[in-house]
This record gives sequence, C-alpha cells and structure tokens, in this order.
Amino acid sequence: MPYTMVSFHAHPDDEALLTAGTLARAAAEGHRVVLVVATAGGAGLASSAVLAEGPLARRRLAELDASAAALGCARVECLGYEDSGMADARSGADGSFADADVREAAQRLAALLEQERADVLTVYDPAGGYGHPDHVQVHRVGTLAAELAGTPVVLEATVDRRLLQRALRAVHWLPGVPADFHPARFAGAFADPERITHRVDVRRFAGAKRAAMAAHASQAGADTGRRTLAILQKLPRPLFRVLMGREWFVQHGRTPARPLVDDVFAGLRDDR
Repeated sequence: MPYTMVSFHAHPDDEALLTAGTLARAAAEGHRVVLVVATAGGAGLASSAVLAEGPLARRRLAELDASAAALGCARVECLGYEDSGMADARSGADGSFADADVREAAQRLAALLEQERADVLTVYDPAGGYGHPDHVQVHRVGTLAAELAGTPVVLEATVDRRLLQRALRAVHWLPGVPADFHPARFAGAFADPERITHRVDVRRFAGAKRAAMAAHASQAGADTGRRTLAILQKLPRPLFRVLMGREWFVQHGRTPARPLVDDVFAGLRDDR
C-alpha cells in the first residue's frame, strides 16, 4: 500500500542532511513524498560571491527544488516565514519563524497535512538537533500540526548522539575541519540512543543523498571557510556511503526496542 510522507524542515538544505536517504527510499518504493520548509533560508551563511549574485532566499528555494527532484519528491512547499538566524546571531527579521505563533503556524501546516492525507510527518527532536531556534520551532509546530490534522505517525529526525560524538572525536583534529566541529559543542545535541526507535538503512540511496547535498551549492562555503555540506561531499564515495548510509528517528508513542525499526511506515503497517 502506498503511503504519503510529509517531511517538515526549517530551511532548504536541512532535508539533505537529516532525511534525504529516507525520502529517496520512500519515493523509490512508490510512496508520495512531500517536502515542506518553514523558511527560504535567507539568513543562511554564504560567501560574498554568492550574496553578490542576488537574494539568497530566492537562490535557496531554487536549490531546494533541485534537491527535491534528486530525491523524487512529488511536491515542495515553503510556508513563507523569515529565517530567524542562529541562536547567537538572530536575523531580527519581521515574521521570523522562531517568533511565529505556534498555533497559527501549526494550523497552516495542518491544512497541508489534511490536503495530502498524510500518513507520516517528520519533524525534529525537541532540542532542534543542535539548538537552532527555527529547528526547535519545527518540533513545536510540527507536533501540534500532526495533532490538529490527525496524522497518525510523527517521526523526529535526529542523529544518534553517541555515534556523532565518536565521529567528531575521530575527525575534529584533521586539517580543514572547522573548529566548531569539536565534540564538546554537540555534547547535548540530537538524541540519546536510548530514545531512538528507527535506524533506516539508506545506503542504496547514498547517490541521491549526495546529489541533494550538491544541489545546495550556496551553503557549501562562506568567507570564513568550508561548511558541513562541502566537507561531507569531499568524502570518497565508499566512505560517504558508510558514514551517511543510516538515518535515525524517534517515533512519538512508540517504545524503543532492539533491533531498531528500519521502516518509517512500520507504525502504519503494525496497525493494519
């Protein structure tokens, strides 16, 4: 039975990092995949050369369309809020997503969920992964929207914190790795492994995930140096497949068990 998955993100490129493999896998298996972003990412970091080419938000929406095409998404929507900027460098823009009324924003997303008859909604964990204000708001808004729309399965896209710490300890000292990749910065980020319910095998879709990352060229670098997307794309393809071949989720209302679930639609099939 085909299902419909709506994946809700804060900015263009967030889908590529946390959920791209899962979205590509769902689309390849015949399910309808809808990608929704709250903002166009106008406060994102970009090089002066990129900024000189025109409005960053317009470019990032075009990049989002290219990423969605690489993943097989059937529909792409932007809710139209302003990018709030990082927690320590807020944009101050009127209409920023982090400052939006949660119920009003949730009602807008719920209308889309109802229109699509969504079976699954992906959001972020309560901390917004690493604490970005817009990511925290995605959790609040998305969780309420699913409740309003009656969407049966809500999945928090996250990362296994223990594995992330191991990876950072292994690479943070390498030449070219930004200083903010230090393990201490992510000590409380993302999810404790004991909360995680799903570990989705997306190794067969590593190529699509890499293509989604490549689509967001404006976010590959800034005047201060390379960013996460650029560093990941520099990995040899076999290593990329190993490191980026799993994606993690916490399903609301599901008790974590071992082995972890590999199917984001399992909660629906369990109820059949």
